[in-house]
Amino acid sequence: MAQAFASPDTLVKYLLLNADRFSGRPAMRHKDFGIWQSWTWRQQMEEVRAFALGLQSIGFERGDRVAVIGSNRPRLYWTFAAVQSLGGVPVPVYADSVAEEMAYVLEHAEVKFAVVEDQEQVDKLLSIADQTTSLSEVIYDEPRGLRDYDHTHLHDFSALREVGLKRLADHPDTANAWLGEIARGKGSDLGVMLYTSGTTGRPKGVMLSHDNLVRSALNANTFDRLDEHETIIAYLPLAWVGDHVFSVAQSYTAGFCVACPESAETVNEDRREIAPTYFFAPPRVFETLLTTIMVRMEDAGRAKKAMFDHFLTHARKVGEKILNGEAVGVWDRVKYGIGELLIYGPLKDRIGMSRLRVGYTAGEAIGPELFSFYRSIGLNLKQLYGQTEATVYITAQPDGNIRPDTVGLPSPGVEIKIAENGEVMYRSPGVFMGYYKNEEATRETKTPDGWVHTGDAGFFDSDGQLRIIDRAKDVGKLSNGALFAPKYIENALKFFPDIKEAVAFGHGRDFCAAFINIDLQAVGSWAERNNIAYASYQELAGHPRVCEIISRHVAETNRRLAAEPMMAASQIRRFLILHKELDADDGELTRTQKVRRSFIAERYGALIEALYDGSPEIFAETQVTYEDGRKGIISANIRIIDADTVAADGPGMAEAAE
Repeated sequence: MAQAFASPDTLVKYLLLNADRFSGRPAMRHKDFGIWQSWTWRQQMEEVRAFALGLQSIGFERGDRVAVIGSNRPRLYWTFAAVQSLGGVPVPVYADSVAEEMAYVLEHAEVKFAVVEDQEQVDKLLSIADQTTSLSEVIYDEPRGLRDYDHTHLHDFSALREVGLKRLADHPDTANAWLGEIARGKGSDLGVMLYTSGTTGRPKGVMLSHDNLVRSALNANTFDRLDEHETIIAYLPLAWVGDHVFSVAQSYTAGFCVACPESAETVNEDRREIAPTYFFAPPRVFETLLTTIMVRMEDAGRAKKAMFDHFLTHARKVGEKILNGEAVGVWDRVKYGIGELLIYGPLKDRIGMSRLRVGYTAGEAIGPELFSFYRSIGLNLKQLYGQTEATVYITAQPDGNIRPDTVGLPSPGVEIKIAENGEVMYRSPGVFMGYYKNEEATRETKTPDGWVHTGDAGFFDSDGQLRIIDRAKDVGKLSNGALFAPKYIENALKFFPDIKEAVAFGHGRDFCAAFINIDLQAVGSWAERNNIAYASYQELAGHPRVCEIISRHVAETNRRLAAEPMMAASQIRRFLILHKELDADDGELTRTQKVRRSFIAERYGALIEALYDGSPEIFAETQVTYEDGRKGIISANIRIIDADTVAADGPGMAEAAE
């Protein structure tokens, strides 16, 4: 079997190769009922084969599209390989998509089969059955609650697996026929279809070939020296390109183990038990972890808090230098070693990163202070810059040459250039095949010679590292001509654990203003320590003392902006604390938790105008969507706060003065 695919060009061929070369090594783990279950690479191959043969028994044919919906579970990951082994195309869908969003993707992708996690997803599919004309069969993993459903077109995953095993037992030549199907596959074949998060409109179906996936994964593995000894925890959405590359493509090509947590609620504890060596998280996850750490330390005893602060100060001084292999004095190294024993080591263990060898963050810019905090305690956290259309990798940071203000050098095999308008463009082995059924968008994004428009504005610094300013379409100017980069400002605000989300405004205006969401966990913990009672997010967000805290954070942000000549004119003059959390179900965020600026500008137009017309407060009524799908209205008198700004010199402030 390995000899037949000695030079694999598809992920399924790598699965067969791994079943030989890493036969007894763990390929996947899953925590179920509190116990970690494991499957070797050979066992994983057998599970994929059994399910693939079961799919054939209900009419699956080469080229069929299969939706995969649910959380990170082994059987859903095996579905990817099973579908690909038969020449089909998996189409992962965000599990938390509302019915309308899901119906659009399934209909647009012409999905014929769906493999889902549980009753919740089955019910969602049944509710949109009249909108999904091509969907004919649904397979579920978890049978609980589904016994009395009509099973004419509804199938138990376990039952199909048994059908596949019986076919193998009754007709041994079926195994060879399956291998023949895999052999028919080519690197140029469509491997997976991933839908964008729809920040600016309807999601687009990004078509990635097996070549895209295999070559990008191999290059990334080589760059970070990843091999079969790594362990990663799979907790990110299946429909996100990052999870498909990190948990599928890189795992298959390197042969390392993927661990699936018991549930979304237990990810942190499960990560602590697994202690992954390779880990990815968007900045929001690292922000939440730091918030949790700081909240816990506020509740610690005085002596423990003092020791924590003392050694963190020392870590900020020498931690990154030690991690980068730079020269550090003997006493500083000894003191850092003591800090590792008393503070850094236990802290890394508590957040599940005691064995971490390589960690990445991407998706949006991470605050420099946040980035440096993790590196200072000895975690090899790096940034990468990527897109779905690039099969993730555009740039990455090489060990020993890592800075918080850049996203690194071009990844292996990637070419990057800066267009005349400042837009970053790239060409690489990972460049997507195109957008499904959208040739116009494909032409707008990808040039005939393979260069892709990222939509991001950036530049190369003096040592060749790429710096991203913001989305090109979001970068603007204040009315005086000074630069306005909203994402940069928002990330500066979100460095503070009390601020969960921020939306900056200013293009074409006289000054910069902002909406702010407080972090309910951090601010709620503070309220409890200070005996402040509150009944809801809305009540806490409007509390005068909370407004004072956020005002101090905004003032500190302005001091930092004032120190940067290009951003000094973008200090925040006025802000408000929103009476509700921005929510994907309300259309304010994408499913990957990115701000939908145009939607917010339209929905909260009156609040934005109040920031600029001098109003001290404004009454707002907003429709919200509850978890069960019901709609409701929340209303509040929202206070508008004037922020402290700092006089500064530099190009930005000079322009403002003209």
